[in-house]
Amino acid sequence: MAVRFDAAAYSFRKKCPYVSKDLLRWFPGHMNKGLKQMQRKLTSVDCVIEVHDSRIPFTGRNPIFTNTLTGAKPHILVLNKKDLTVRSLIPKITEQLKTHENIQNVVFTNSKDQDCRGLKTLKPLMVELIKNSNRYNRSEELEYNVMIIGVPNVGKSSLINMLRSRNMSVKHALPVGAVAGVTRSLMTKMRINDDPKIFMFDTPGILEPSVTDIEMGLKLALCASLQDHLVGEETIADYLLYWLNSHAKFKYVEYMGLEEPCDDIHKVLIAGAVKFNRVRRVRDFDGTMRDVPDLLEVARTMIKAFRTGELGKMVLDIDLLKRRSKNQIHQELSAEM
Repeated sequence: MAVRFDAAAYSFRKKCPYVSKDLLRWFPGHMNKGLKQMQRKLTSVDCVIEVHDSRIPFTGRNPIFTNTLTGAKPHILVLNKKDLTVRSLIPKITEQLKTHENIQNVVFTNSKDQDCRGLKTLKPLMVELIKNSNRYNRSEELEYNVMIIGVPNVGKSSLINMLRSRNMSVKHALPVGAVAGVTRSLMTKMRINDDPKIFMFDTPGILEPSVTDIEMGLKLALCASLQDHLVGEETIADYLLYWLNSHAKFKYVEYMGLEEPCDDIHKVLIAGAVKFNRVRRVRDFDGTMRDVPDLLEVARTMIKAFRTGELGKMVLDIDLLKRRSKNQIHQELSAEM
């Protein structure tokens, strides 16, 4: 049985760890090229599916999409990785997106689960929206073209593979990976359904050219939408520790081999190095070799535990839900622990 700790008994940080904004800028050439390709393809597209991480439903979505890609076409927001989010909050998140951001079509999916309810509803929703839309220059076309967009590593290629597998019994065809930036250009269209014929364009993940809000950038990094080494694994682990302590989620204490919650990432990583026996050999100035804790490797282990759900299911944007007291938030978080 997990030990429960009283968050009020500890003095945790009140502010997000500071990170230079220069570390959060990542707009390589393939992103700019990909965005221009997407804009050119828009005339041959009937529907735009925007995929995002369900753990950050309100932050990190690229505003360029709203301004240039989703306005003129039927738009579905797919919040993927729902197996890693707090399910009891899904109705509240959906309501807020519809009410405050005017996103009327929101679908939660787990693109690793063939039987996911969201995956089952996605194709009929696409077809309905396209049939009810004014297709302008494509009104005579019998096939439907759908473009999938989103920031890096939210599961766009996995979603196409799963839809293709579900609807056509075809094995996966698009490369996927746990590292941001696997898809680097607009690929040839993939058929994901025969009747009606539906084709999907996979696209590279596109971030906004500069991340202006530090905490938003750290959330993107924690969810692997930024490559870890660009921000720094220890920095990402420190933000995770800050967030967990701020929301009284203490599964990390046992996981990292601690006796109680701790607000010092250095101490947390050293404890983890002891528990997981993560050491590296270094040479002293006199030439002798000795073992030291491998804090970088332990930081990677801690981050991976968040990304796989070992530290619990989470919504990093929970403080952005409207009209909710801190007591309600903590009660729902506790219910998921």
